[in-house]
Amino acid sequence: MARLAQTAGLTDVQQEILSTVRDFVDKEIIPVATELEHRDEYPQQIVDGLKELGLFGLMIPEEYGGLGESLLTYALCVEEIARGWMSVSGIINTHFIVAYMLKQHGTQEQKDHFLPRMAAGDIRGAFSMSEPALGSDVSAISSKAVKDGEEYVLNGQKMWLTNGGTSSLVAVLVKSDEGHPEGTAPHKSMTTFLVEKEPGFGEVRPGLTIPGKIDKMGYKGVDTTELIMDGLRIPANRVLGGVTGRGFYQMMDGVEVGRVNVAARGCGVAQRAFELGVSYAQQRHTFGKAIAQHQAIQFKLAEMATKVEAAHAMMVNAARKKDSGERNDLEAGMAKYLASEYCKEVVEDAFRIHGGYGFSKEYEIERLYREAPMLLIGEGTAEIQKMIIGRRLLEEYRFQG
Repeated sequence: MARLAQTAGLTDVQQEILSTVRDFVDKEIIPVATELEHRDEYPQQIVDGLKELGLFGLMIPEEYGGLGESLLTYALCVEEIARGWMSVSGIINTHFIVAYMLKQHGTQEQKDHFLPRMAAGDIRGAFSMSEPALGSDVSAISSKAVKDGEEYVLNGQKMWLTNGGTSSLVAVLVKSDEGHPEGTAPHKSMTTFLVEKEPGFGEVRPGLTIPGKIDKMGYKGVDTTELIMDGLRIPANRVLGGVTGRGFYQMMDGVEVGRVNVAARGCGVAQRAFELGVSYAQQRHTFGKAIAQHQAIQFKLAEMATKVEAAHAMMVNAARKKDSGERNDLEAGMAKYLASEYCKEVVEDAFRIHGGYGFSKEYEIERLYREAPMLLIGEGTAEIQKMIIGRRLLEEYRFQG
């Protein structure tokens, strides 16, 4: 029987890239992931290996030193990396979103300055929308930028930055009143700033502080942080695209491809959970036979495998739609919603198959059980995805009466 989640129609180059990544995951990530996760240790050796493979520049155009690959290729690589350890895929994802936003919306000077070093992995990216009080309501952003000569002065507190400490470039979304009078719709008065900083914690540049890592239930290893701006001065040439008021649209474009990425991560974690469950079911014996021979377990494995296949198919469809140049917010929302929900269910079923041992930190499924919930909220909760899906469906199926 073939492996689950195969993708038809890939080129020889895509297959070679995926084979290389899969081999790296099996040899360099899976054997050490649980130990590093328990220590909440940043996987520097793994990140260095991904840098050597060129994955930090996978979708950056060749003219800037990247590989110029498609979103589909990238998503399939992320799926493999998440199968090894979801935290590593998070390190790549935030970097990728910033590079994508620069490629799509940056000025030529910004592209020339940042993209070659991002492709090489010498600059690591993070992006920042959320704040402590706003959750999914992006319009409630309170961080502000005020024009002062040829600079802007930024003040406010941001939350939930993946790569907040290890990054050296952060795309930060704030409100900017310049040119946007009182009463302007909130989403038309937001601007994305490209903030360069030193990696690390504490004051990483004048006016900018990264307090430290947030202690999390799962998704460990990768640093998740706050970001505090107190009189942070940014030159005008670091407004993404060179024009204020476009930040909301730029961020939403980045999040849209990020949702395909989160779907891919859900697929990867679900695949690994299935692998662990089907393997354990053939080793564990009860009532004189392997539990895989009991009909109840076979039903569970059948459901798990079907969910893995369905989520993978929707993720691939969403990536291919975006690569074709078409609008894909409906497909990306569906893929992210289904893959994250199915991931949670497949992981829980694998956990149940392990019985009491699934509760032990000696078994890998315990780590996956703590990691899967993050996918339910990352890049928009299930409720946000359903709002997006519902609105788009009403556009497509508008009642004619």
